Amino acid sequence: MTRILASLAALAMLVGPVATADVDAQSRDRQGQRGEQESARAQMQAGRNMPIREIERRILPRMEGDEYLGFEYDPAAQAYRLKFIREGRLIWVDVDAQTARVLRVSR
Repeated sequence: MTRILASLAALAMLVGPVATADVDAQSRDRQGQRGEQESARAQMQAGRNMPIREIERRILPRMEGDEYLGFEYDPAAQAYRLKFIREGRLIWVDVDAQTARVLRVSR
């Protein structure tokens, strides 16, 4: 019985830091996304970027037949990355946040 408890304690010591690291990484990811959203909102409110709904209104009709999955904002590039899927393949459309001009389509 003592051996089992010692083994479980050793295992918990090994697994504990890994689980904590995963939680920390997830927290950082959420904070990064929150920061991107806040940056996009601030740029839009300052009149430098178009609202994402306006960009979607312009881009989605051009992607006829593709399923729209969502978007990300890159504050450094001041660009939105819209994500689509067609026949099991991902398609990324990078769009200038100021002009709604398509910068690149990655298939």
